[in-house]
Amino acid sequence: MLYSNDQNGHLIYGRKEVTIINPILNNLKLEKQKLIINAAIKEFVKRGFEKASTNEIVKEARISKGSLFNYFHSKKDLYIYLIEYGVQVIEDFYEQIDLSETDLFKRIENIGLQKLYIHKKFPHVFDFLAAAIQEESAEVKDMIKEKVDPVYDRGTELIYKHIDYSKFREGIEIEKAIEILNWTMFGFGEKGLHQINTFEDLHEFGEKYLEEWKGYTEILKYSFYK
Repeated sequence: MLYSNDQNGHLIYGRKEVTIINPILNNLKLEKQKLIINAAIKEFVKRGFEKASTNEIVKEARISKGSLFNYFHSKKDLYIYLIEYGVQVIEDFYEQIDLSETDLFKRIENIGLQKLYIHKKFPHVFDFLAAAIQEESAEVKDMIKEKVDPVYDRGTELIYKHIDYSKFREGIEIEKAIEILNWTMFGFGEKGLHQINTFEDLHEFGEKYLEEWKGYTEILKYSFYK
């Protein structure tokens, strides 16, 4: 399921709006909202909370500094908004996980594809939340721990929920097999991130991605499954 927008310009994932309450920002056109959000996320990922420059954000977003502080009262307010925004994107992403699929390879395959589609629409969200976990600023550290850590814990639980581990051969250390699978998927996902922006047609990209991924899974299944 891909993101789209409704008649009011709000971002939609499936049937759910991805909007955090900020009336002034939400009244902007969709493309302008995305430009501001992505510019801010990019700067925070690059420099962290303390060193992030609002001058660089407004330059990247092509707005005035006065406009930015009309939308957000402070850099901290902007950062909190982005944390809540990123968390909601991830929560909505979790809702798309098909828990009826009990084969681990297919589960991770579907999750990887959805993640790439999200990256196409929100290119820095995953990097932003990953960077936030490493953030040391006392001004925002407690808030991150409260809002972001539980989301990652829930994701780990969902990824492996209802998986049929009886498919693995006897003698295989399942935890190590999963680590190998995750390393493979991470590397393949990084490759996909570099490729996806060259495709205008996401459906075409998805088919190519799945076809290539199946080549890797056949090797891993032969190694791990009965």
